[in-house]
Amino acid sequence: MAEITAAAVGKLRAMTNAGLMDCKKALTETGGDLDAAVDVLRKKGVASAAKKAGRSANEGVIANYISPDSKSGVLVEINCETDFVAKNDSFQEFCNGIAKTLVETPDADLEVLRTAQVAKIGENIQFGRHTRMDVSGTGLIAAYIHTGSKVGVLVEVGANSAESTSKEAFTSLIKDITLQIAAANPVAVRREEVDPSLIQKEKEIAEDQAKGKPAQAIEKIISGKLEKYFQNTCLEDQGFIRQNGEITVKEHVAAVGKELGDEIVVRRFLRFQVGEGGEE
Repeated sequence: MAEITAAAVGKLRAMTNAGLMDCKKALTETGGDLDAAVDVLRKKGVASAAKKAGRSANEGVIANYISPDSKSGVLVEINCETDFVAKNDSFQEFCNGIAKTLVETPDADLEVLRTAQVAKIGENIQFGRHTRMDVSGTGLIAAYIHTGSKVGVLVEVGANSAESTSKEAFTSLIKDITLQIAAANPVAVRREEVDPSLIQKEKEIAEDQAKGKPAQAIEKIISGKLEKYFQNTCLEDQGFIRQNGEITVKEHVAAVGKELGDEIVVRRFLRFQVGEGGEE
């Protein structure tokens, strides 16, 4: 039988990220054949992943990847069992790699990558959800991951002129918008995009609170409550945080558009928070 050297064990570990003893056992089993040992470890990794699949994965991170031309982007939630692993640099690097793969190679076999990571860290890992955005027309995709990687934002902002998108005023605007969405958690860009069921729910709450008031007063109370709701939950109507709410986001976007001599529009956004949703 071929001698299993420390160098061979180290090389196999570098190739697979498996533990030293697992690498040594795999090399012993395969008579020192590195490629065969990799297969052995992958098979064990799949078995390990299957054993752990039933354990709850309620922690995790939000990761993103934006293409170099800022025309495509992905936001992904990847779950694990403990916050300790979620904060691990290696796990976060894995999550960022998955986001990049979803943009560059959307048909890639992510299950192979997942089971290998399960074998490496010893916890159940699940891909919670992901959404990809591609620019429609002229504009850019941008993302923001809040400190701790528990909240992430993906946004598409458009313009009429490609020249506008290369200006610092435009890129700064997009960054500010991602920060606004992360902090203020809007449900839609503009009022007409709010889910009618949410509006109906707010109306019912307002009606219940206004019971016993004169009919005219009830109408004003409902109108006022809805207006407040839109100001809190519609991105364009929210007070712009960077200016302490003295102007709305819509007014700020319009001001930047005027500066650029262009019409700027926030087309859509996405906000993920760990544990809040199921698979997309």
